[in-house]
Amino acid sequence: MQLIGLTGGIGSGKSTASRYFENLGCAIIDADVIAHKVVEPGSKAWKEIVKNFGQEVLLPSQQINRQLLGSMVFSDPGKRKILNQCTHPYIRREMMLQILWNFLQGKKFVILDSPLLFESKLTKWMKKVIVVYCSEQQQVDRIVKRNNFTEDEAKQRITSQMSLSEKRSMADYVIDNSGTLEHTRLQVVDLHQKIRALSHYHGLHLWILIATLFILLLFVLLLLL
Repeated sequence: MQLIGLTGGIGSGKSTASRYFENLGCAIIDADVIAHKVVEPGSKAWKEIVKNFGQEVLLPSQQINRQLLGSMVFSDPGKRKILNQCTHPYIRREMMLQILWNFLQGKKFVILDSPLLFESKLTKWMKKVIVVYCSEQQQVDRIVKRNNFTEDEAKQRITSQMSLSEKRSMADYVIDNSGTLEHTRLQVVDLHQKIRALSHYHGLHLWILIATLFILLLFVLLLLL
């Protein structure tokens, strides 16, 4: 089974591309969904967050106030590092469990959707990396509209991550999400075909290798008889 990394930046449209891949039947491991799951009230990560940031980061429901916590850590690299230490070990463990589950199901490839694919050094495990790209101004405009942030708050979120241009330079494939949704969808369809062909080729290559080794082993056994 091959791992295909899908990443981008906040507001770049990564989630849109991920949804299109999912609509095509691809198995998706979504780091954002996992990040929400591991901080459910009472979980180990939740307890570590409360311990390090205090009860004020909790809503009356005891859920983490993600907007408040985000405003605290995105302006402070030290606090952001502490938050990552609270959550990343549990996120990675859940990712590994989901990868194992998909492997046992016989999936030929799985898409790992993560905004911090490069920053978390996960690219070394990926067969190919896809970056969803748009201009920084488009990122700002989308974040302001979606999250009701000011432009300064949006730019703060963007600069807390590796720049999209840097990610783009290290990608195997780039999805240009600066145009229409249909343009993005068609790029996803094209990439889906390429990834399927790649996984099919490598799958055949593996079976040919296994068959060759089996024949050689059988030949050796016959010589020994």
